[in-house]
Amino acid sequence: MTMTAPRTLASDRRRRLRLRVRGAVQGVGFRPHVYGLAARLSLSGFVRNDAEGVLIEVEGAGADQFVHALRLAPPPLAHIDSLDVAELPLSGGADFVIAATVAARR
Repeated sequence: MTMTAPRTLASDRRRRLRLRVRGAVQGVGFRPHVYGLAARLSLSGFVRNDAEGVLIEVEGAGADQFVHALRLAPPPLAHIDSLDVAELPLSGGADFVIAATVAARR
């Protein structure tokens, strides 16, 4: 017999989340890993490096699943010190992209 867990309303609801990731997350394959995860979950948004670490925005019904998967299984060489999540208004994007790195201001 096969059993499946019931789906929760939160996982069925389309959401847009901003994730701020700090730690050893640059130069370790983090952005391609995030891209692959977002693609598997059919999410739109972006991932980019910046002076604080990595900034991610994801939108779609799998946004909560994305956060859970990233916490449980980051890239092997990455080390996440902190992962902050904030909800944003929906923007309706269709694609997920690896955006250009934003350099630190001097």
